Amino acid sequence: MAFIRSVIRGVGAHLPKRILSNDDLARLVDTSDAWIRERTGIVQRHIAEEGELTSDLGIAAARQALVRAAIDPIDIDLVVCATSTPDRTFPATAVRIQSGLGVSKGAAFDVQAVCSGFVYALSIADNFLKAGQFKRAVVVGAETFSRILDWKDRSTCVLFGDGAGAVVLEAQAQHGNREERGILATRIRSDGRFEELLYVDGGPGSTKTTGHLRMNGREVFRHAVQKISGVIEETLVMTGYAPDEIDLYVPHQANKRILDGIAQRLGIRPDKVVYTLAKHGNTSAASIPLALNQALEDHRLTEGRLVLMEAMGGGLTWGAALARW
Repeated sequence: MAFIRSVIRGVGAHLPKRILSNDDLARLVDTSDAWIRERTGIVQRHIAEEGELTSDLGIAAARQALVRAAIDPIDIDLVVCATSTPDRTFPATAVRIQSGLGVSKGAAFDVQAVCSGFVYALSIADNFLKAGQFKRAVVVGAETFSRILDWKDRSTCVLFGDGAGAVVLEAQAQHGNREERGILATRIRSDGRFEELLYVDGGPGSTKTTGHLRMNGREVFRHAVQKISGVIEETLVMTGYAPDEIDLYVPHQANKRILDGIAQRLGIRPDKVVYTLAKHGNTSAASIPLALNQALEDHRLTEGRLVLMEAMGGGLTWGAALARW
């Protein structure tokens, strides 16, 4: 009997041209390049220009992913966009990406799980494809976080940047063994008791404003290492792999100390970890596909490699995905 698996056919990315360095930030708030590097590992981040929308970034990333996949947009029947910074309250940014790509069939919708958004979107698209409801999907993580930052709050404004990444998934009939290409497992979790640790203090249904990002960094760090390690272990147990069998670890790029702490706790060697934090900062839902793209361009992401992705974001939400490239 045929077994359907979602195979990653292509990956793409797009970053705004404007770069904001740590030294640039030091002219805006009481901080320094050394302070930011030591505590986060970030050196610079990309910032969207006025009029440059989340959907613009997502369309550019998705187009590159489609070209690399050698798939025509007319053959796409599902677009899922993970974002916390949509162009508008509605419609979904995904429908604007769908239109921009020239896709006119199937469905398009947004997923809101903050920094975990891409893992959530990947899991949702994977399940739709495995169920046979759609054949090919574009999964996008796109953010313009610069527009919800309080640029007077050095504890948050130094962390985030803008950008987008995308992957193209295709449902393929396989035998169902774990050595075949495709998404092998996903796990997504949330716990709303911790909402106040990372949130935006506005919204159309409460303040009628966009609001600004607020975060309890110390507590977020503590939960991140514990919860992400746990969901990774669940994913590995489900598939029967050990941590040392992972070829490439592609984490959400939140903070280098968090990335190092999780890798150390799981026994993942540093040379297997993809770091893009220094160049991009935390791009929320865009960070994992941006890191996948960097790994691809560095020739680290080759066919047959076992790739582990993970993230934690506001909610709190967290999750992991394991795929054979």
